[in-house]
Amino acid sequence: MKSRSLWSLALVAAVTAGAASAQEPKPTAKNPWLCQGAYYTEEEGRKKLAEFARTYADRAGWEKRAANIREGILRGADLDPLPERTPLKPILRTEAPRSGYSITNVAFESTPGLYVTGNLYRPWPWKFGERHAAVLLAHGHSPDPANGGRFHESKQKLGGLLARAGAVVFAFDMIGYGEATQRAHKTDVTLKLQLWNAMRAVDFLESLPEVDPARIGMTGESGGGTQTFLLAAVDPRIAVSVPVVMVSAHFFGGCECESGMPIHKSPRHETTNAEIAALCAPRPQLVISDGADWTKNVPEVEFPYIRNVYRLYGAEALVENLHLANEGHDYGPSKRAGALAFLGRNLGLNLDAVKAGAGFDETLAPLEPRASLLVFPSP
Repeated sequence: MKSRSLWSLALVAAVTAGAASAQEPKPTAKNPWLCQGAYYTEEEGRKKLAEFARTYADRAGWEKRAANIREGILRGADLDPLPERTPLKPILRTEAPRSGYSITNVAFESTPGLYVTGNLYRPWPWKFGERHAAVLLAHGHSPDPANGGRFHESKQKLGGLLARAGAVVFAFDMIGYGEATQRAHKTDVTLKLQLWNAMRAVDFLESLPEVDPARIGMTGESGGGTQTFLLAAVDPRIAVSVPVVMVSAHFFGGCECESGMPIHKSPRHETTNAEIAALCAPRPQLVISDGADWTKNVPEVEFPYIRNVYRLYGAEALVENLHLANEGHDYGPSKRAGALAFLGRNLGLNLDAVKAGAGFDETLAPLEPRASLLVFPSP
């Protein structure tokens, strides 16, 4: 831990400074360009999507709009231009074999001195020279940042099952969660740091000789769902996307890491999270929603808009909505099953290795104690 204790704000200047001073007003609590929380009523969100739809009539029109939104996201997040991709300097602890998969505790530097911490789940045994699909696994907010996040049951189950099915999986910490405690979670640059960390996580996966860079997917719930559709929107390397319980036309995320920078609105662009999810088109995407939060209207409001964008590419069969009307805001077993099936089908995984009857056998991925998943265990 000594190297981490030497961390300095100066070391992350390349990320936390950026180009925003010349591009966008610095976000503050009074910034009129910030769209936070329940920014619209449900009806206002519905009307906004209808308004956006009138700005284009064909694929060329949509792609012009999409390019402007992507630029707006990166500009608003102080990531235009992108910082230098400095050496990752990965730290990989001893690989721990399990039944059908292994776990390696990992850290790397997204920018000099700023660590991304997580767990790498890989098929076991695996042969040198084989190429595997990969999945980036983001987590949502938790009342217990130290023990939730990537240590939560949902991440461990998905990590183990996906690895048994043939994927290399990287489950990583949000800023201020788990072992990523060099910065507090709620700051005016958390969104920027997390989006950059996610981009560098893809760089990390691509650096592994066992990963097929053409088959990288991503999933996460709540705040992790925001990370999922944001990264898929601006990084074409995400080949398959599964945002869970987060896609909404009226709710913009209640945390600074989701809406604390002006990525949704500026003098040059305006959008909502539903439209940002549509930027994944025509790559395969499963939007998972439920009946007890801001995603309750997805089947009637957000998903038709997204599907119509896919239709412009002749790819409407590549986008799906799993709506669980009787469930709430989580990444529970039925949501995990839906994500696992979709990722497996679109990334070419061997789902038979984790099936049990008509579903999946989650006992094949037993929970690990938090201490065994730490990259930097306490002395």
